[in-house]
Amino acid sequence: MRLKPENLSQNQTPHKCTVGCPVLDRHLGGGVPCNSVTELVGESATGKTQFCLQLVLSAQLPPSHGGLSASSIYIHTEFPFPFRRLQQLSRAFRSTHPHLPCRDPCDRVFVRPVNSTRDLLEAISTIEVFLQESKSPWLPVRVVVIDSIAAIFRSEFDNTGSDLRRRSSLFFTISGRLKLLANKYGLVVVVTNQVVDFISGGGEVRVGNFSDGLSSSGRRVCPALGLAWAHCVNSRLFLSKDGGDGLITKRRISLVFAPHLPFFSSQFVIRRDGIFGVDMLPQQQQLQRDV
Repeated sequence: MRLKPENLSQNQTPHKCTVGCPVLDRHLGGGVPCNSVTELVGESATGKTQFCLQLVLSAQLPPSHGGLSASSIYIHTEFPFPFRRLQQLSRAFRSTHPHLPCRDPCDRVFVRPVNSTRDLLEAISTIEVFLQESKSPWLPVRVVVIDSIAAIFRSEFDNTGSDLRRRSSLFFTISGRLKLLANKYGLVVVVTNQVVDFISGGGEVRVGNFSDGLSSSGRRVCPALGLAWAHCVNSRLFLSKDGGDGLITKRRISLVFAPHLPFFSSQFVIRRDGIFGVDMLPQQQQLQRDV
């Protein structure tokens, strides 16, 4: 049954959606929260899109299995969309959960390409109309992914003062509308972001658990779009490359900031059947925080 907006309470603990991995779910306090905008930031090939694809499939699980019994809308700004990878994950997901009512979980993922900030604003308006008017037998939409938010902004704006002011204004317009939808309809909203090289001595303001910038593939980086965008999301997770053993590349997911979570840092791997966290001892996790 579709969750009605009036049933959502500001004082109610938000529901969460499993990411399809018990280890990562545990670090995330049960999954990705509803009524909130969560950002995944990292360089290329750190697993941001893999995380999002697995999330939109896991959302179809019933609440008893950590899901939302929900469909998803996937807005992509970088082309082409990885349909083959979604289908590969979908087959693995279906074999693990054979009792799902949908024969093809891909049918519960609505893909929308956007090429500009104008397209993105129109897509958000379309989502709102869809949520208000949809009375189809499909599962209700409860997850919205934007992959990636940085791609359209970095291609449209220069580093001039006027462009940066206009860009910041759009940040708050877009994030405000996403937060409104998330709270009104109990949505999980996930956006991905890119990174740029970290330059020290530039008067940077610390945001989250990392005062010296972030590290990935042996280089220091920081989230793209700057401090203005950092204030537009509720939670930020950093994905990075963490070496490997020659056979499989290990990656890492770390909390930068979130109002509902303690700091964590966990390795994960990407396999044909999905992403899976690697447990660390508490002493190792503390060491990672202190480094």
